[in-house]
Amino acid sequence: MKVNQKYYDSSKGSSVPRISSIKNQIKQGLEHNKMINKIQMGIVRDEFTLYFQPEYNLNTNEIIGVEALVRWISPGDGIITPDTFIPVAETTELIYELERVVIRKALDQKRKWEREGLGHIELSINLSGKSIESDNDFKIIEEIVSSYQINYNTVIFEITESTVITNINLAMERLSRLKKYGIRFALDDFGTGYSSLVHLIKLPIDIIKIDRSFIKSIPEGVEETSITKSILSMAHDLNYKVVAEGIETKEQLEYLQKNSCEGGQGFLLCVPLPPEQVSKIIRDKEI
Repeated sequence: MKVNQKYYDSSKGSSVPRISSIKNQIKQGLEHNKMINKIQMGIVRDEFTLYFQPEYNLNTNEIIGVEALVRWISPGDGIITPDTFIPVAETTELIYELERVVIRKALDQKRKWEREGLGHIELSINLSGKSIESDNDFKIIEEIVSSYQINYNTVIFEITESTVITNINLAMERLSRLKKYGIRFALDDFGTGYSSLVHLIKLPIDIIKIDRSFIKSIPEGVEETSITKSILSMAHDLNYKVVAEGIETKEQLEYLQKNSCEGGQGFLLCVPLPPEQVSKIIRDKEI
């Protein structure tokens, strides 16, 4: 009888089936499917909420904007971190549903802040590459945007380099359509992707966000510090606003201030907060 070798551990010369490996694969598959079902139910039950991380003017220490960050508060499991459910959602159509939930909730909060007299605060929302590439989902996002009567000059959509590099012409066309509403665009995680300056200049980008992997090495990391300084210099020459992500130490903050970085986010400045707390700290700083 012919033996199917793929179920045996030939590296040890044994015909003992690799049961543990098969069990692990089955377990991972079941957990993956379980998470898909949980995400679906979480959307239906409105378990996803938004926290907002303030962005500061590094020269004046004023809060100039906030970034919307999705959080999942499950009745059974408590807080489930985005790095647990976002990758799973991206393997299914659920990423589109989840992103629409985030956009609607973010714009709802923006409208509320405007009514409370905080309309000058900029709101940043992450926009996935999948949504840009999908004809149907992008159309729905446009419909959502058109349904809100808010000041879109203070709304920013953040995209990543890898999002736009796969189809630069499509990205240009899609972003230009949203640009008509007054929406601005930030290139997130700058320095970690593959886009060239040619691509950067072609796209309707207004803001560059330097990835935290560079910021965390300031000032000890010679290469990272040099790259950060070069990005700041280039951005200023091309009239882009620059925001540094992941500021966690006083030394990092002082270096960025010294090199004329306009904006910054990070735990040193403020952690992500529920909208009510964000409103309070903005008002406290304006008093």
